[in-house]
Amino acid sequence: MKKFAAVFPGQGSQSVGMFASFMDNTVVASVYEEASDALGYDLKKVTLEGPESELNRTEVTQPAILTASVAAFRAFAAQCDEMPACMAGHSLGEYSALVCAGVLDFADAVRLVRLRGQAMQDAVPQGEGAMAAVLGLDDEVIVKACDEVSTAGSKVWAANFNTPGQVVVSGTAQGVAKVSEILTSKGARRVVPLAVSAPSHCPLMQSAADKLSEALNKLKISDAKIPVYSNAFAKPETKASEIKDALVRQLVGPVRWVETVSSMKASGVEVLVEMGPNRVLSGMLRRIERSLIAANVGDPESLTKTLEVLN
Repeated sequence: MKKFAAVFPGQGSQSVGMFASFMDNTVVASVYEEASDALGYDLKKVTLEGPESELNRTEVTQPAILTASVAAFRAFAAQCDEMPACMAGHSLGEYSALVCAGVLDFADAVRLVRLRGQAMQDAVPQGEGAMAAVLGLDDEVIVKACDEVSTAGSKVWAANFNTPGQVVVSGTAQGVAKVSEILTSKGARRVVPLAVSAPSHCPLMQSAADKLSEALNKLKISDAKIPVYSNAFAKPETKASEIKDALVRQLVGPVRWVETVSSMKASGVEVLVEMGPNRVLSGMLRRIERSLIAANVGDPESLTKTLEVLN
């Protein structure tokens, strides 16, 4: 079997009706039942029927994506004799990876990411923060422009290093608007404002990070059975104390996804299996490491195909 890693998507991969064809799988159905019990409402109904405005509320979106990803992984694990060599998740997806690596109890994680979503929303009043995707510029140019704008009084940071030529910036609405103008003048192919309710992965999330740290202190956190690459450090973590620190830092620092994927390839990984809906990470992979094989588990058909790819 090829050496593979399991990767888990973050916020933005959700859509009403996702996993509809997977719900007949008994493993998937049991995960949704467990999540609904932990949350106190029918997550399966919201996922399948919406409305979209409800599913897109941050405190609903985060448990929904976590549940879909864990369900996909458990369905995969029930049919695959081998476990991944390592795991990683993009932003929120790191929590899915940690559940599947045995670090966090699933029910605890579902409630934790709901709290995380609420804390992120509360950290910056609606409309005062913003994010934008910058396409077609080198990382160094973007980081320097953010530093210049922030020194001048507005606040903006490079928040997601998604692929070569795609970096997301995050900060105050004024800061993001200013840096967007500067980067457009420097030759960015496009600067696309993102429809988000909170400016993630920047120091404006410090109050949310503090609440998250307090919540993590109350949970049982175990060492990882499978190494999980952290967003904050782009290296595999196994110790519970290091994992907790990385989760807190993740909220106020950038997602180092390019480094993470490159490091997994350097470790000998041949295939990245995306566990969850809509293949967002698989699309990124083609622009990071074209020699890696992208596979996914998001429905019964893709599960069967991925098992064939790995063997």
